[in-house]
Amino acid sequence: MRILLSNKFYYRRGGDCIYMLNLEQLLKKHGHEVAIFAMDYPENQDSPWQRYFPQNMSKLMAFTRPFGSQEVKRIFNRLLDDFKPEVVHVNNIHTQLSPVLVELAHQRGIRTIWTLHDYKLLCPRYDCLRGGVDICEKCFEGDKTPCKTYKCMKGSALASLIGYKEAVMWNRPRLEACTDVFVCPSNFMAEKMMQGGFKKDKLKVLCNFIDIGKCRKFSYTEKEDYYCFIGRLSHEKGVKTLIEAACRLLYKLKIIGGGPLDEELKAKNEELKGNIEFVGVKQWDEIKELVGKARFSVIPSEWYENNPLSVIEAQCLGTPVLGARIGGISELIREGVTGMCFESRNVEDLKGKIETMFHATFDYDMIAHTAQERYNAENYYQQIMKIYQ
Repeated sequence: MRILLSNKFYYRRGGDCIYMLNLEQLLKKHGHEVAIFAMDYPENQDSPWQRYFPQNMSKLMAFTRPFGSQEVKRIFNRLLDDFKPEVVHVNNIHTQLSPVLVELAHQRGIRTIWTLHDYKLLCPRYDCLRGGVDICEKCFEGDKTPCKTYKCMKGSALASLIGYKEAVMWNRPRLEACTDVFVCPSNFMAEKMMQGGFKKDKLKVLCNFIDIGKCRKFSYTEKEDYYCFIGRLSHEKGVKTLIEAACRLLYKLKIIGGGPLDEELKAKNEELKGNIEFVGVKQWDEIKELVGKARFSVIPSEWYENNPLSVIEAQCLGTPVLGARIGGISELIREGVTGMCFESRNVEDLKGKIETMFHATFDYDMIAHTAQERYNAENYYQQIMKIYQ
C-alpha cells in the first residue's frame, strides 16, 4: 500500500512523534511505500519528503495556519498528486498543519485515519487542564467559549481567541465527516470522545506499540535498591506530589529527565533532605540501565494521560509500575501483578503505595515477557492493517 503519515514534527520530540517514526519503520519493513508530511523544523530527521514540508510556523502564521493556510493546502495537494496515497494517517496536526489535511484527502476519496495522542478534538488546550492545573471538561459538550473565558491558551486572551476560533471551525461534525476512523490508544480516550459526542462506530481502541527489541535483556531480575521516575519535570506529570511523598521516606528515588520544575524540585529536595538523585536527561542506553534496574517506576501524573510510553517501556524492561489512577494509566497495570495504582494528587496514598511496592514481590521476568508480547509491533501491524483496509 501507499500510506501517507503526517505529524506536525518529524523527530523524537514526544510520544506522538515517536509513535509515527516507529510506525513508518514498521510499515516499510512490511514492504509498504510510506510518505511523510510534517512542518519544516530545524530538529527534524532527514527525509526524502522534506521538499514537501511547509515552512516552520512564524508568530504571524499563528493567525492563519490553524485554519488551513494556502501554503499548507497547496503543498499537501501537490504531495497527494505526486504520491497518490491509498491511506492518509494523521497524528498531531492541529495548529501547525491543521485538520485541513484530512478534509483534502477525504475529498479525493482517500481513506483517512487519525490517531489521537491528546484531547485536542475535545479541548482547545489539548490537555484538559484549566490554568495548567485543574482538570476541566467544560468544552467537551461542544461550546468552546470557556477557552476564551478562562484564557486557557497560555493565559493569553489573544491566543485563547485563536484557540476558540480553531475549535469552532474544526468542530465535531466537520471532523467526523472527513475521518474514517479515530484510533484511540486507550479505552479512556474512546470514552471521552463519546462523551464529547463522537460516534462509537468511528472509534477504534488500539494500544500503542514499541520496538521491543530495544528492551530485550538476558535477565530482568537484576534489581537495585531504588525506584525511579522518568519524564518531563512539569506540573501535569505530578512530580511535585512525588517529591513531597518521596522526601518523607528513606527509599532512594532516581529522577530521569528535565523540565521547567528542575531547579524548584532540586531545591525542595535539599530543603527536606530527601534521598533523591536527579540524573538529568538520558539517552536510551542509559534509560534502559536505570529503569531496568529499578525496583519499580512511578508515574504520578495529574492530567488525563492517554497511553504513556513510560509505562509500556518500563514493563517491557521487567520493571513494575506504580501509576496514578487517572486517564488511561490504570488500563496498563494489573494490580499486584505488573504494578499498583494510587489516587492521583494524593500524597498520603502515594507515600503508602511506595512503601507497599518496596515490600511486594514481583515476577520481573513474567512482567517483561508479558509486556513484550502485548506491545509487540507485529501485533500492532496486524491490527492497523485491518483499519487501513
